Amino acid sequence: MRNDRARGHAAALFTIVVWGTTFISTKVLLRAFQPVEILFIRFALGLAALFIACPRRMRGVTRRQELLFAGAGLCGVCLYYLLENIALTYTLASNVGVILSVIPFFTAVFSHLFLKEERPGGGFYLGFAVAMAGISLISFSGSRLELNPLGDLLSLLAALVWACYVILTRKISVWGWPTILTTRRTFCWGLLWMAPALLVFDCRLGPERFADPVYLGNLLFLGLGASAVCFVTWNLAVKLLGPVKTSVYTYLAPVITVAASVLILQEPITPLAALGAALTLAGLLLSQGKNLLKKEEAEETRQGEPPL
Repeated sequence: MRNDRARGHAAALFTIVVWGTTFISTKVLLRAFQPVEILFIRFALGLAALFIACPRRMRGVTRRQELLFAGAGLCGVCLYYLLENIALTYTLASNVGVILSVIPFFTAVFSHLFLKEERPGGGFYLGFAVAMAGISLISFSGSRLELNPLGDLLSLLAALVWACYVILTRKISVWGWPTILTTRRTFCWGLLWMAPALLVFDCRLGPERFADPVYLGNLLFLGLGASAVCFVTWNLAVKLLGPVKTSVYTYLAPVITVAASVLILQEPITPLAALGAALTLAGLLLSQGKNLLKKEEAEETRQGEPPL
């Protein structure tokens, strides 16, 4: 039991470390690739890896289920990452990473509206206010206070879109298919949605770019590591620890992003930005902390009940 928990914590930590640094890798690739090019190549590599890992066909999908897969591919693969990558062309990687940490707030609101889950309490809204104050400090922490937060707004829209994706995947998860198969189908739809964007954004072949080991390494990292391997390690963590304990690790993502952007990209971080990051994390913990404890206690109680 202890070994399983240790493996679960290690898997969750590994996943968040990888996902927390994907902004950095994308920032490097944006020097030579269009945002939509990065997305298409990344998820094509991930899809290929998932097919190799599990070549089984998915049978018995109804029209309604296919529509939900299409929606999940549009929100979670196409729109979310496209908004995120475009945001990286307008703002710092640390900004994007921290702003996306408000995803749990939007997810909680949408869960209440569409999944009829418990309404968020006062602590939730207080935490949200604290987090938004932190985001404001991060967005306007430069030497000059400029009202040009386009990249930050795109990041916030990406957070909204990802919350929609979470709602769709929760509905998909009750159907009982293996996660690798549902993820693979979502990837397929995401690539289909992305195809028109390749024409709109005037993408080019540019095969010489793949000869650069820096670009090739970052593409492989995003495609095989962040898009394929991390789904496996995250699901392993959920299996061993449960969804509540695993979700706590998402709070580490913006911290890892800020640290990586400073160390790797040499992006500046001012005292105001550091304070903003701290406020954002504090707001998330304040909003979700009590709820997490209650859900964890309820989950452990259910696990301790004898089967009927």
